[in-house]
Amino acid sequence: MGVDLTMHDDIEFARELARGTAEVLLDVRAELGFAARYKLMDAGDAAAQSYLADALQRFRPNDVVLSEEAPDDLARLGAERVWIVDPVDGTSAYGWERSDEWAVHIALWAGGTLRLGVVGRPATGEIFDSETAAIAPLQHPEQMRIVCSRSRTTSFVRAVAREVDATLVDMSSAGIKALAVLNGEADAYLHTGGQYQWDNAAPVAVAQGAGLIAERVDGSPLVYNERDVAIDDLLICRAEVHDDLRAAIARHAHRV
Repeated sequence: MGVDLTMHDDIEFARELARGTAEVLLDVRAELGFAARYKLMDAGDAAAQSYLADALQRFRPNDVVLSEEAPDDLARLGAERVWIVDPVDGTSAYGWERSDEWAVHIALWAGGTLRLGVVGRPATGEIFDSETAAIAPLQHPEQMRIVCSRSRTTSFVRAVAREVDATLVDMSSAGIKALAVLNGEADAYLHTGGQYQWDNAAPVAVAQGAGLIAERVDGSPLVYNERDVAIDDLLICRAEVHDDLRAAIARHAHRV
């Protein structure tokens, strides 16, 4: 495997973790194929989790890990450094041969702050991190575009989109949606209806590092390593649409 996890710099280590996890997931796809979709999804989750757990235990033995695919060790609540990972974000999309809407999420919560994040997009070979990501020009400047959940778009999200005359674009994976805003495919990513810390910690870190706004739907900051792993809502957007979205959100807050 062509990755080097021996470096001491956390952001480079996180990038290599994402790269190594991507290789594992692509290897599982190549080995199993797509005939038994749910078997592939389970195998990908398991292989990626095993790789991440082993690497973090070996190279960051004093840190704690919060992962979607592992039991939650509440010792993390008193830990100084907690890695928040999602081995495969968008597992359903991972199981479809032609889909690239799945991601690897690696984030570090340290000293009470979201210190860094990496979102890997294995199907395209791209790695985005909170130190080097940059906001691209809009690809569709003529109309606001809001990315939303493919399977769980709520009436609130639809109402806000109508209020600002935005087109809704549904995608899988919170990481892929955040990257759509970063890469200029959309102006904003709006979600209600439930997520977990591992779903959005890394995307939020990358978005904020690039200069996007990332917050709860009520405007409060996103806080991680809380006892409750649920995070019910999220807004990631470009600064130029923030005021319009906040006004529309306020008018439809009763729907949340």
